[in-house]
Amino acid sequence: MTHFPEGFLWGGALAANQVEGAWDVDGKGPSVADVATYKPDLDLTEYSAHHVVSAELVRAALSDKDTTWYPKRRGNDFYHRWREDLDLFAEMGFNTLRVSVAWSRLFPTGEEVEPNPAGVRFYADLFRGMRDRGIEPLVTLSHYEMPAALSLKYNGWEDRTVLGHFERFARVCFLEFGADVKLWLTFNEIDSITRHPFTSGGILPDLSRDGEQQAIYRALHHQFLASAQAVKLARELVPDAKVGCMLTKITTYPRTCRPDDVLATLEKNLENYFYTDVHVHGTYPPMMIKKLQGAGIVVPWRDGDEEILKDGTVDFISFSYYMSMTESVDPDAERTPGNTILGVKNPYLKSSEWGWQIDPVGLQTSLIELYDRYGLPLMIVENGLGTKDELVDGKVHDPYRIAYFKAHLEQMSEAIAKGVDLVGYTSWGPIDLISASTSQMTKRYGFIYVDADDVGRGTYDRYRKDSFGWYQRVIASNGVEL
Repeated sequence: MTHFPEGFLWGGALAANQVEGAWDVDGKGPSVADVATYKPDLDLTEYSAHHVVSAELVRAALSDKDTTWYPKRRGNDFYHRWREDLDLFAEMGFNTLRVSVAWSRLFPTGEEVEPNPAGVRFYADLFRGMRDRGIEPLVTLSHYEMPAALSLKYNGWEDRTVLGHFERFARVCFLEFGADVKLWLTFNEIDSITRHPFTSGGILPDLSRDGEQQAIYRALHHQFLASAQAVKLARELVPDAKVGCMLTKITTYPRTCRPDDVLATLEKNLENYFYTDVHVHGTYPPMMIKKLQGAGIVVPWRDGDEEILKDGTVDFISFSYYMSMTESVDPDAERTPGNTILGVKNPYLKSSEWGWQIDPVGLQTSLIELYDRYGLPLMIVENGLGTKDELVDGKVHDPYRIAYFKAHLEQMSEAIAKGVDLVGYTSWGPIDLISASTSQMTKRYGFIYVDADDVGRGTYDRYRKDSFGWYQRVIASNGVEL
């Protein structure tokens, strides 16, 4: 029996840097995403190799105006086709859509005093277009889109100066778009700064003052403060809005019942919760403080930081869920990649072509754990299957995608039946877009096919996949018909 509450939010999730394109159009400045390259000669599962970066490489990329090997400069051309795409989402029945505001489209270098009018106009039109189609905007302020200039000048979020620039950006977003946007997220997968610090925080190892690890946690602290300040600002400027945090939910199981494996798994899960703990409770967990001290990490506390964190706790929790992992102290345990992480392979699960293990039950586990721990409303704002599709005579038959979503929605229903307060679900990439991890188009997530390849060849025309009609029926029935 399915259980989805009345008023449940059904939709999909996009990121500006992966769909908009138009990277140098209408005054937009380059972002950290605009220097991400497609590397066809690299193993697709070697995610760390796809994120190697330095100040020299960034400067070289910025001097190169080509788009062939920088796919996020192209996206799927959402910037010019957003009306067509919103019509397709509305046809599917979306009542919400998660998008992000590209910081460098409003403030090209991040340091301007006044926003770029063309950028403001684009997002104002986009959010009003959603409203006109009955789609509730869910907007992320920071989704891997820091202005590249701030990365080179300040080493990104390592420098506390960036806090003031972000606060100005957030203020403009709330003032300009608050009439149409009532659901906000601060930082996308804020925990990801430990896995890809340049993408998430603009951090360049060769510019880090006293080592990359110290830079990461200094930057993370500044992002925590920026998130709290944004929450407080939203409450002042858009009092009827709700603001949430966003976590990469990496549910981890012990590889065996060996006590050492169980302990290692507990520590890994607690570290994953650390980021949400700060957003929800407004303080660092004592054991995390101890762990950072043991690693020689100095958190750059200043007078008043504790109050800022306490005053800016979130209203709800959102998270991405693609897979689970296992943990073991055995150094010879087989490992497998997934969502820019590396974990011990679970022999009971199948894997995608990119090595991501598929675990629908892990989604129910994640929902129960999060709700039991925090007691706040939950939203799943990313979940999906990246795989290859074939377009034949304008059709894409993707029963594998339907099976994936069906299995995950069934587990969501089970969690709701057990008392979890789940209020919404936005699948990742409802239309094909550029992959965050490998900068590919051919790692496809969408219910809508985009005719483009990894180097930008194609018409960019849109085609409904079989899964389009399936998701349409799911939404129309509020999850009864799976």
